Amino acid sequence: QVQLVESGGGLVQAGGSLRLSCAASATIFRDSIMGWYRQAPGKQRELVANISSGGAANYPDSVKGRFTISRDSAKSTVYLQMNSLKPEDTAVYYCNALRRPGTVYSTNYWGQGTQVTVSS
Repeated sequence: QVQLVESGGGLVQAGGSLRLSCAASATIFRDSIMGWYRQAPGKQRELVANISSGGAANYPDSVKGRFTISRDSAKSTVYLQMNSLKPEDTAVYYCNALRRPGTVYSTNYWGQGTQVTVSS
């Protein structure tokens, strides 16, 4: 059963923008920290952004000021708006849901991944 469905990846020139979407089941979405991770060839998967159920967002320095994460509870969807894209942003982007974080019932869910390629 697919829990997270991503869309919005593609090819863009440096300096351009893309928006990723991740639709989740409502049951998972409402009590999860939703996030985006990425993995470039030969590199470890890294956090790009996450957002709590209360709307608090967190970004690493590499994307701060360029990427914005948001969530729409009515649609059980999390978005990643990526602006001023750089070639080093090229990677497979994965949606993540950390359900019931900080509890013994905590569960991690992953999407299938979507390719983002930024040409120079």
